[in-house]
Order: sequence, then structure tokens, then C-alpha cells
Amino acid sequence: METCLKKRVKKNLIVVALAFSVGGVVWWSLSPPAADADAREPVTVQVAHRDFSSTVTAIGAVKPQIGAEVRVGSRLSGKIEALRANIGDRVEKGQIIAELESADLRAAVARYKAAMAVAREKIVDADAMAKLSETVSQRQQRLITTGATSQQIADETLREHQSAVTEVQIAKMEFELAQAQLRESEVTLSYATITAPISGVIASVTTQEGETVAAGMNAPTFVTIVNLEQLQVNTFVDEVDIGKIQTGQRVAFNVDAFPAQDFTGQVAAIYPTATILDNVVKYVVVVAVDDAQRGLLRPEMTANVRIGLETRTVLAIPARAIRQQGGRNVVDVSNKNGTEVRTIRVGWRDGPWAEIVEGLAENEQIVLSPLAINREISR
Repeated sequence: METCLKKRVKKNLIVVALAFSVGGVVWWSLSPPAADADAREPVTVQVAHRDFSSTVTAIGAVKPQIGAEVRVGSRLSGKIEALRANIGDRVEKGQIIAELESADLRAAVARYKAAMAVAREKIVDADAMAKLSETVSQRQQRLITTGATSQQIADETLREHQSAVTEVQIAKMEFELAQAQLRESEVTLSYATITAPISGVIASVTTQEGETVAAGMNAPTFVTIVNLEQLQVNTFVDEVDIGKIQTGQRVAFNVDAFPAQDFTGQVAAIYPTATILDNVVKYVVVVAVDDAQRGLLRPEMTANVRIGLETRTVLAIPARAIRQQGGRNVVDVSNKNGTEVRTIRVGWRDGPWAEIVEGLAENEQIVLSPLAINREISR
């Protein structure tokens, strides 16, 4: 009996000990360490002025300037007799690139030259006839006064003179017509010789000697010429940042081909219309590349662009002190009466700092909790 009682007491003591152990573990796991408790204690930060020097980053591509890439084609149909262009060749403006067969065109030029010569001789002959008829008519007019001829004969010689004058005018017009036809044929012949409209490098060749090209509404392209001295960077800037961009701002960018080298330039233009990329509104910003660095670049190179904005002094606070409440940006302002929730208007961001446009004054204290997270600040 006594033995059973001892066993029961011992068992109860073990159960109580286990209960205390489990409770201790639960209490320990739910109670934060002293250091964490101290870390959650809010601290205050003073509203103060800071120098903001922000940049806008974007991705772009190297492109030829307007007029720096030309597709050269033919306005005539015919067989290519000579092609004097290879990819990578340097060509100068006016240099011959290709020649089409032109025997028929040269024959037309010769024909109209002959027509001009004939028309010129007709003018000489008609002019002589006009002068002769004028002399005869004047003689007949004198003979009328003496009665040596009739009025009818005098009138006939006058009409012959007028007809001769008309023949002179017709001969001159025939000459002008032949001259115009000659000029037209010479222009057509010039189309058979294709020259470089700009100086640059041959970027592509889409035909070869012996091929026959057919000119239709669009001239068939023979070669593409690019002037590598006239390149720019077209970069896509998000609509959130486009309001910060102005012409004349300095730009730095890198290309994958030369990752260790910084290229420089400045904002030359901002496209007024937007481009939708992956459902994001972006605007094309044109960057003019500095002259000294254009030789290394090639069209379509990917550029990582950094547009430098102006440095200015603004009223700023840590961005993590800002939180959302009812769709507004608010902060907790510490004062002698405790903490006040205040609505603010936010401007630029520079790393972990946010510009305060409205709602706070310098030297005010705001509550900054270490548990606050960086939230995207609505504009």
C-alpha cells in the first residue's frame, strides 16, 4: 500500500516537471530576445536638407542619325553590268557603285543629238528663206508705185514672207523639242550609273553582277551605306522619369563590346509620342554621341544609358519612414504631444532618401521604425 502511494506521488511529480518544461519552452519561443525588443523601439530622424544628384537609367541602342543610312537602288530596269561595292568598303559621295546595261540609252542620246543637228539646220534654212522672201516682198512693194507689178503679186510675196517667218519659228520649236528630248535621254542614261549619295561604309549588298533588276513603285535596293561618323543612341525612358529629362543633359553609356569604356554625349531630342513596350509607356530619348568616341560604335549595339540630372538641395527624409494610408503618403511626426500622422507629397528619390515637396518643415522629427520597409512611393 505504501509502495503504491510512493509510486503515484513520484508519477505526479514527473508530470508536473514535464508541464513546467513545456511551458518554459513555449514562453521562451514566444518571447523575443532583449536585443530584438530594443530594435523594435521606434527612433526619430530629423527632417533636413540634402544634395540630390540623381540619374535616370535606361536601355537603348546605337542608331544612325537621320540621313546617315541610305539604301541605294536603281530607277531603271535592266541587267547589272558592273558592281563595284563589297561589304565593309569605304565609299565617298559621288563614287560609282554599280552600272546597268545602257546601249539602248546611249543610242537614244545619239538619236536626239542628231535630231538637234537636223533642227539646227532647219532653222538656218528657214531663216534664209525668210530673209529672201522679205527682200522679194519689199521689191514688189516698190514696183507697185511705178505700176510695174500688180497689187495681187505684191500681196502674194508678202504672204510668202510671213509663211517663211512662221517656218523659222517652227524650226526653232523643233530644235527646242529635240534639245529637251536629248536632256531627258541623258538624264535617263545617268540612271544607269549608280553613285554613292553619301560618304560612308557599305553595310549590305543585295545583288550581284549579271542579275536583272526590275524597277517598280520602289527602286530595288543594291547596297546600304552607313556613315559611322553620324551615330546616336535611341534610349527608352519610362514615363515616370520622362519629366526629369531635358535637352542638353549630359549622358554616359556603355556597350557590351567595350564594357570597360564609358561613352559620353548629351540629350539631343525627346520624341513627343510614346512607345508601348511590354504594356509599359516609354518615350524615346535621342542621345548625341560626342565626336571623339564615334569611331568605335556600330549600329544596333545595346547601350546601358545613365542620364545625369541636375544636382539640387532638397528637404529629405529616409524613404522607409513613408507609408501608405488611404492611398496617401504619410509619416509619423513626433512632437511634445506624442505622435501625429501627417500627409506629405513626395518628389525625387536618391537612393534611400526621398524628397519632401510638401507637408514637412526643416528640423521636424519623424518616427523611423527599423521594421518599416522600403515601399514604392506614389507620385
